[in-house]
Amino acid sequence: MRHAPAWRLDQGLSLIELVIALAILALLASLVLPMAEVTVTRTKELELRRVLRDIRTALDDYKADYDKAVAAKKIIANLADSGYPKQLEDLIEGRDWGGLYALPKKYLRRIPRDPFDRNLNGWGMRSYLDDPDSDAWGGEDVYDVYSRIDKTALDGSYYRDW
Repeated sequence: MRHAPAWRLDQGLSLIELVIALAILALLASLVLPMAEVTVTRTKELELRRVLRDIRTALDDYKADYDKAVAAKKIIANLADSGYPKQLEDLIEGRDWGGLYALPKKYLRRIPRDPFDRNLNGWGMRSYLDDPDSDAWGGEDVYDVYSRIDKTALDGSYYRDW
């Protein structure tokens, strides 16, 4: 009588082997998921820092062009005017600064959104006359922007303080 080779007798996994394999996979998944969440948060934080830098650079460039146009006597400075844009949309529409530029100079293609703001509340703004820590916008101009999100960053600071 011929016997089947030993490798043919073991053609499947036993229940215990299957349970152990699933337990190991579950343990690995429970270790990976928190690291993935931290990675997503860190990516959003980097995006928030970049977006804030872009908007603030555009605001500073707008002010520099205002000062340049005043110095070149292309526009007349008003005592009540700080030189910063009246609203964020002015950075998209652009200005020619009284002929300083042949075409209106645009500072942003679009107003970027806050990566943490799911409700699309928009940016918090401060005018030139507002206190540096003010949460209320005076409405005269846009001197600074900040995130309205009341969450803590990975480094322990608040996003609204960046």
